[in-house]
Amino acid sequence: MRKRSHRLRAAHAVVAVTAVLAAAGCDTVGRGTSGDTGARAGRPSASPTPEWDTSPDSVAAVGDSITRGFDACAVLTDCPEVSWATGSDAAVNSLAVRLLGVAGASQHSWNHAVTGARMRDLKAQMDKAVVHRPELVAVMVGANDACRASTAEMTSVADFRTQFQDAMNTLRQTLPKTQVYVSSVPNLKRLWSEGRTNPLGKQIWKLGICPSMLGDADALDGAATARRETVQARVVAYNKVLADVCAKDRRCRFDHDAVFDYRFGAQQLSHWDWFHPSRNGQARLAEIAYRTVTAKTP
Repeated sequence: MRKRSHRLRAAHAVVAVTAVLAAAGCDTVGRGTSGDTGARAGRPSASPTPEWDTSPDSVAAVGDSITRGFDACAVLTDCPEVSWATGSDAAVNSLAVRLLGVAGASQHSWNHAVTGARMRDLKAQMDKAVVHRPELVAVMVGANDACRASTAEMTSVADFRTQFQDAMNTLRQTLPKTQVYVSSVPNLKRLWSEGRTNPLGKQIWKLGICPSMLGDADALDGAATARRETVQARVVAYNKVLADVCAKDRRCRFDHDAVFDYRFGAQQLSHWDWFHPSRNGQARLAEIAYRTVTAKTP
């Protein structure tokens, strides 16, 4: 009986101590009741790293003539200083300048876009971009895939998808955490509609600028209309591809057709060819990109 009484008193003591510890917020092994509250009380809790950083500290740009500032400063000439992505022109206030400041943009932004580039060329541009290990890659490409000598020569939607995915894979093989901003392809039909009222612009178009859309600019017959609608439909399909591929990458943001939907007017178009963006147009593209990159949610 004495042994049983001793055991009962010991058990009651354990219960009492456990109750005291529980009231103090600890379990019987010295941890918080949630598993680690006591251990964490003296140090700040770790915050999860966000999947999207709204203030990346370096930018590389890839794409075509728009990102090279083509025809914004002089006829049939690149003018990268007014590029929406990496330009230094104060009137444009490029994406890189908005994110990094003037000094930061001059040291930590790079433009690997090439006038005339198509989606098939993006992979090689990505190879060059990854050398800098940028925290953000800005992409605008696809207009030249639709701007061919004829609608039959436009890049197929299937090839466009494969080529874009290959370019993204090239980036991810080296830089899995680099963020990507993807611009939609501009509305080529709207650019035709705006520019066709300018005689000088139409003369420049005859030199070979986007013939599938801009050829026979004044023609409004059934064949010309059908041709332009075919180009327009292909651009819409390209933008869907850009959205689809980007959506599968958690560090990729598409502009949700913001560039395609932007209503470029006379002020936003080059006064050399009335098709490519002017300085004003480049600034509008920079605004759209910056708004997309810095948004708290996609």
